[in-house]
Amino acid sequence: MAKENNNSDALITTIIAGIEDVKGNNIRILDLREIENTVCDYFIICEGNSNTQVNAIVNAVQKKVSKTLKDHPWHVEGSDNAEWVLIDYVNVVVHVFQKHIRQYYDIESLWGDAKTTVIETSY
Repeated sequence: MAKENNNSDALITTIIAGIEDVKGNNIRILDLREIENTVCDYFIICEGNSNTQVNAIVNAVQKKVSKTLKDHPWHVEGSDNAEWVLIDYVNVVVHVFQKHIRQYYDIESLWGDAKTTVIETSY
């Protein structure tokens, strides 16, 4: 079990670094482990200012995780229109939104019982 947490911690750290490499905004980590019947342990949510930036974030995350951890997503959904792209690493799911789509769906409120960590960025 401790090894699984270490793997998740390394994956989360690497994903955050990938998001920050291309200046993803408003980064949040939702810890879902204390909530019953969830599909994963963590959500990482961020946003880009355009479909180009959303795609850049998705590509940066995948490249960083692949290079650093030799891991690949189980599934990626939404790349075609790049308004909301989901990258599924099984225990960690990354949601990359355009700002207006994130506000519309407001998944942070849907998962309001989750422990939320705000990632401060310096850009």
